[in-house]
Amino acid sequence: MTRTYRVAMSVCTPIVRQWGRLRVTGLDTLPPSGPLLLAGNHDSYWDPVAVGVAALGRRQVRALAKAELWKLHGLNWVLNGMGQIPLNRGAGDAHAFDRAVEELRGGACIGIFPEGTRSKGEPLRARSGFGRLAELVPEAQIASVAILGTTDIPRFPTRPSIEVRFFRPAGGGMQPGEDASTFTARLLAEIREQAPVTACGRKAKAKV
Repeated sequence: MTRTYRVAMSVCTPIVRQWGRLRVTGLDTLPPSGPLLLAGNHDSYWDPVAVGVAALGRRQVRALAKAELWKLHGLNWVLNGMGQIPLNRGAGDAHAFDRAVEELRGGACIGIFPEGTRSKGEPLRARSGFGRLAELVPEAQIASVAILGTTDIPRFPTRPSIEVRFFRPAGGGMQPGEDASTFTARLLAEIREQAPVTACGRKAKAKV
């Protein structure tokens, strides 16, 4: 775990863990080492932060993030230090994909939002990138994460109630005869059963 990553997550911890009343379940689902692919839902800009804080001390999550973030002065240095991977969305970014494969084969945990972008309150289809990585690095373990409550963070001064649930896919990893698109869609469907699509600013329909 890089120093920059640890510092960045520590800075965000009071917001997510204390103010956000973070609850984490299934952390032991994440192996402490070795290649790991992590799929999650994406409704809020706070989702990758919440996952990073929840997994802090267990794994460093290297996420594929939109390349536009690297254009912000200072943030590019932080993102690089955190090991994040810039992705030019909608352009078939082979460079980002190749780097993700390389990092994964080196034992990293790669986090991907199968929907490709924030839902903004509308259901989105699963993209095949997650499944393609699973095909190319079959030794990687597969885990999912359902993120709830992050859409309520902007509702200050109302306190959010954030929950991060790590779990293994009920149907297991990629099955014989299952292609990348079908596999990714299956994972996303399981995740969305636990974390329904929620628009930022509305009250999340968290299961209790």
